[in-house]
Amino acid sequence: MERNVLSSIQWAVFILAGAIITPISVAAAFHFTPEETSALLQRTFFIVGASSLLQGLFGHKLPLMEGPAGLWWGVFLTYAGIATSSHESIQVTLTSLEMGLLASGVLFILLSIFNLIKYVRRLFTPTITGIYLVLLTVQLSGPFIQGILGIEGDKLNWKVMIVAVLTMLLSIVFSRSNSRFLKNYSILLSLAIGWLLYHLVGLKTNAPHVSKAFSMPEIFAWGWPTFNLSIFITSMLTTLLLLANLLASIDAVKEVTQSTKNIHLNRTGFMIGINQIIAGLFSAVGSVAISGSAGFILTTRIKERLPFLIGSGIILVMSFFPIVMNLFASLPDAIGYGTMFVSIASIGGLGFKTFKASVDSETKLTVMSIAFMAGAGMMLIPKEALSILPSTVSSLLTNGLVIGVVIAIILEQLFREKKLEKSTDRTSA
Repeated sequence: MERNVLSSIQWAVFILAGAIITPISVAAAFHFTPEETSALLQRTFFIVGASSLLQGLFGHKLPLMEGPAGLWWGVFLTYAGIATSSHESIQVTLTSLEMGLLASGVLFILLSIFNLIKYVRRLFTPTITGIYLVLLTVQLSGPFIQGILGIEGDKLNWKVMIVAVLTMLLSIVFSRSNSRFLKNYSILLSLAIGWLLYHLVGLKTNAPHVSKAFSMPEIFAWGWPTFNLSIFITSMLTTLLLLANLLASIDAVKEVTQSTKNIHLNRTGFMIGINQIIAGLFSAVGSVAISGSAGFILTTRIKERLPFLIGSGIILVMSFFPIVMNLFASLPDAIGYGTMFVSIASIGGLGFKTFKASVDSETKLTVMSIAFMAGAGMMLIPKEALSILPSTVSSLLTNGLVIGVVIAIILEQLFREKKLEKSTDRTSA
């Protein structure tokens, strides 16, 4: 009994550490008020707790936490930047992201019902996945560097910069430490120390006002969902990439728990679809299985499912108490950026790693080079240059991430068809 209690608390802390930064950075990117940030945190913890329980009870049934997906996080920050630089309505952007999440959930469910997951995965080869991850890192590098430097408008805050850089360095040191404790809780520890340093140098944050002791998360907090073609396409691509993330996380946890049971892939896909719809309904970043759960299990040796379920329940219950959310809402966004800088940089590293299978092929190198140059180039085009186009078209063209991935998919399929034609001609001859 005592072991279950302690193990459940450890799971709750681990889930908390993995979920707290994303809503803070999203709130900062969209210029939320402290009250709006607190509400977003509440909805995020509600979604994370509910999603983890749904998968743990009805989906893959493994001790595998759900957390804000890095890919969705990148999508939110990308469109926050596009909305700000092109003077588009932030409100409309947020409601379009709600629609993107709902559409993603529906796509997951349809793929699961019609047993298409295994076929769709084939489209996202290592080349395509690598291009997506590298371009995502490039697109996020601007907001992260600006956040760490404490840039507001055209001014740099040197106090914020020093504290954020120190937080980033602590995160690097802790994550590379030989100590299992420091490595496992690197995010939480660097976050706490950075937050303390922030106050010690005289910097202050605005704490939201507490008006209720208990409250339910709000449905469609940003407004009724609206359609945006660019966000819709990005959401579809993100959905397909999340499949690979989900399966990799399942494999990792099965290995460390030494589980021999077969995972019902379609049922798991159906549940992640439900979780995306929940994220859309409650206006927050979509969740996905976090592969870091395997490292947590390996370190703590907590392989049982019950402590994980209880820990997820603790996070879910915690979300109903605004006073707890308000505490986290006062976290400075610069500290959040500093804490998660290494994690985001590792997305790019993962992208380069996936290229390994492609570097010996001249054709694949050509596809990667063209897609990267086109995608990165579109990111550098001034938004004003496309202002004469319809807003939907300009929003799509300024999203270098989508442009690069779509070009990569088209070129890879085109070159594959040509290769098949040559092979057929040789056989005929």
